[in-house]
Amino acid sequence: MYCIVDVETTGGVKGPSRITEIAMFRHNGHEVVDVFHTLLNPECPIPPFIQHLTGINHQMVADAPRFEQVADEVIRMSQGAIFVAHNVAFDFNFVKKELEWLDYPFFRRTLCTVRTSRKIFPGLPSYSLGKLCNSLEIPLDNRHRAHGDAAATVQLFERLMANDRHSLIPRPTVIL
Repeated sequence: MYCIVDVETTGGVKGPSRITEIAMFRHNGHEVVDVFHTLLNPECPIPPFIQHLTGINHQMVADAPRFEQVADEVIRMSQGAIFVAHNVAFDFNFVKKELEWLDYPFFRRTLCTVRTSRKIFPGLPSYSLGKLCNSLEIPLDNRHRAHGDAAATVQLFERLMANDRHSLIPRPTVIL
């Protein structure tokens, strides 16, 4: 199993920054089998730059659940799965930080679609999600929103799997 994730946040991983939106697509290696998406109330200000970038403002998250209210769903969606994201260190470390603040240790194998794309599709002009999707003709709607970016990353991941000639992506083992 794979869990393809994107988060929007109030800032960088270090410090008190919080998640404002999360989208998770559970994928069995062939297709998406479950989806979880929600805005989150970060209980802190969203900087103007972030509001402009994501379109997420204080009014949108005022009545949204806090991370602690969705933590069990985040754990369930990612349980037994490889955590996949475009620039995985950012998304994984944010989820890990939020869960550790709740005293949940969070350990998952990770896979970065940026690094994997560089190996499977060498020589492209850019590996940012927007430009990579453009190069590979993958639709990307609602840029800088968790659901839109994660949905595009699902399509990118499927394209990477289809072109993985050197077994860079761990595959489920078949037990007979």
